[in-house]
Order: sequence, then structure tokens, then C-alpha cells
Amino acid sequence: MQIAQNSVAAFHYTLTDDQGQVIDSSEGREPLTYLHGSGHIVPGLEKQMEGRAVGDKFIADVAPEEGYGVHHAELMQEVPREAFQGVDDIQPGMQFQGRGPQGEINVTVTKVEDGKVFIDGNHPLAGKTLHFAIEVTDVRAASEEELAHGHVHGAGGHHH
Repeated sequence: MQIAQNSVAAFHYTLTDDQGQVIDSSEGREPLTYLHGSGHIVPGLEKQMEGRAVGDKFIADVAPEEGYGVHHAELMQEVPREAFQGVDDIQPGMQFQGRGPQGEINVTVTKVEDGKVFIDGNHPLAGKTLHFAIEVTDVRAASEEELAHGHVHGAGGHHH
């Protein structure tokens, strides 16, 4: 069976950046399982999974526009330290929830200096080309319940 709209696929992956540094991997864990066509993985990878079958191994290069988006400078801001009431120690790399034009967003602290905190509301992988080494481990038809709920149930998926 090939991966197609409304099939459930499982795969192992190693994600690297342009320098070959490993960003994430399923090595030593269960494969990632998803409902194809539901938008639960980045669009560029989902497109390249289409038509693949169990045992397929391939490299999928995903441009920022089809990954986590381009980097938006307007999502980088400088805010007063006082905006973080109740937080005693703020360090670069810390993440907080904030309000953006479209509602709540996650922000990452990039720098703390002179009573100011510099934050970035971009996804940490925004603006980066993603390089996935993929091995497809399972493909099956989605159940009626999975289709109705829009996600995988059972092993590797969602539990109600």
C-alpha cells in the first residue's frame, strides 16, 4: 500500500540543518505516526511522503516556505524586563507564551540586557531548510474514527 490521502503512515526520521547538525530524530523511539492529508506534519514533508511505501528510504529537503515558514523580523521584539512579573531569573533560550496579532504565540528569549528582554516569536526552525532522512515503516488505511477525528488513534497516535 502506498501513502495517500487518508492513509495512516509511520516513519523513522532524522532531521538535520544545512550544516548536517542533527536537530531531531526518532532514533531509539517509536516511529512518528500520522494521518496523511491532515496537516499534522510540515507541508513539504507531507508532499514528499505521498506515494511512498513500507521500506522506502529517502532524503526529503524542505524549503522554509513549506516547513516552519520564513523568518519574520517583526516577530522579534525588545520588551521591558517588568513585562515578566513573577519571573526572577530570565535567561536566553527560555520560552514564554505571549500575545501576537493573531492571538497567543510562543516566544523565545534571545538576549537579556540593561533591563530589556529581547524575544523572538518565530518558530525556532523558521527560515531554515529542513533535511529529513526518512524510512517508512508502516502504511495502512485510516479507520472511520480516525478520519472523523482527523488524527491517528492507538500506538503512535492520540488516545481518548
